[in-house]
Amino acid sequence: MKWKDFSYAFNEFWTEFRKIKSGMVGLVLLIILILTTIFEPIISPYPEATNRWRDITYWEDNPKSAAPVWTNWFRKEKLPETQILENSNFEEISKGALKIYNFDFDYNFDFATAPEDFIIHFDAIGSPIICINLIRPDGEKIILSKKSLNLSNKSDVRISLGTDAKDGAYKFANKIDYENSSSVLKSTINPLNIIFSQAKENIISSPEFLKGDYKITVQAIFTKGEGEISNPLAKINGKVSGVLGTDNFKRDLWSGVLAGIKWALLIGLLTAAISVTVGVSYGITSAYYGGWVDSFMQRILEFFLNIPFIPILIVISAIFKPSIWTLIILMCLLNWTGSVRTVRSMGLQIKEETYIEASKALGASNSRIIFKHMIPLLVPYSFANMALSVPAAILTEAGMSVLGLGDASIVTWGQILQDARTGGAMVQGIWWWIIPPGLMISVVGMTFAFIGFSMDKILMPKLKTR
Repeated sequence: MKWKDFSYAFNEFWTEFRKIKSGMVGLVLLIILILTTIFEPIISPYPEATNRWRDITYWEDNPKSAAPVWTNWFRKEKLPETQILENSNFEEISKGALKIYNFDFDYNFDFATAPEDFIIHFDAIGSPIICINLIRPDGEKIILSKKSLNLSNKSDVRISLGTDAKDGAYKFANKIDYENSSSVLKSTINPLNIIFSQAKENIISSPEFLKGDYKITVQAIFTKGEGEISNPLAKINGKVSGVLGTDNFKRDLWSGVLAGIKWALLIGLLTAAISVTVGVSYGITSAYYGGWVDSFMQRILEFFLNIPFIPILIVISAIFKPSIWTLIILMCLLNWTGSVRTVRSMGLQIKEETYIEASKALGASNSRIIFKHMIPLLVPYSFANMALSVPAAILTEAGMSVLGLGDASIVTWGQILQDARTGGAMVQGIWWWIIPPGLMISVVGMTFAFIGFSMDKILMPKLKTR
């Protein structure tokens, strides 16, 4: 086909396609999905989510099972949000053999409950003594933590007040309410609840939170040898976090959903393209040769049609190590039958056309007639069928993953749903772990269904009269 002919055919198709509203909606959604995949490293707050989805250390600074930030819009009493604090006052002081680094973090606390954790990070080398203090809005000063470090190489130091401030918080509670606090085991307290509470009785058992401006001061003292502190920052682990919250493993679900888009498109488009290509070629070949060849090929088709699809996938996935490529190959081997009979019926009509007889008379080979003259006529049907086959492939992968037979090394929406099932998301009411991946499966399926039905309506003229 010459470029001029292709351009004319495409313009004619586009003129008809844009008249169908559902098709345009599907096209817009597809463009958004493709752009999201391209710009995922920029959009995602955790660009390495795809490769480190199951790396617990990558997510350790996140809160566990935190709801999406936007749920605060519907609450009268707001929950603390996850946020990063930059240091407000970094200074280095040298006094003889001593070297002291001071830096502060200002935190405006205006919530109905304490944050889940307060994590301080900085790069350090040497053997410093680290002292962390808290100045509260009521003027009280709490010594939260004091610890020594011995770092031969420059390392990222992580101090979690949720664990390292238990001693300081317990002493403060004893100072305020010794009678009740002394009977509580220090290991059982939540230090964040204490240090953000009003200085009243029952500060451990029934905390009343004190709103206002808090200042966390960090002092690193080097008594001997060389050492250095740099890049200090603090992360507040709130009760709400990110666009879609976090799961039981502290993973950011927004990053997971974004990472799943490229796998959904790859699985759907690759499986559909291979399956439809094989099915169209098989159907048109069967129709062209006819006779015993047609009968033999149809018996093979019937054999594959009678293979139980899902049980076969389950058995093979259970025997071999689950892999996304194994699953794609299996779906291609078992899904190519869908378009064969329709294509065969079309091929039986096409081979009776005059130009096919003329090609035979001129000595054209069978392969040339099939691939040069017959299959090009079925390309429009192939594209429409391909678009309609994509949702089935995505749903198959999701179903296999939910059954525990998917590829756990990649991030797909089915894998997220599998983790939600095993993690008890339904029982715990963590709806944001279930709804977003399920909704995305529906959106992608709807996208290709809209495009496929619109193409079918244009390319199959009989549908226009329905």
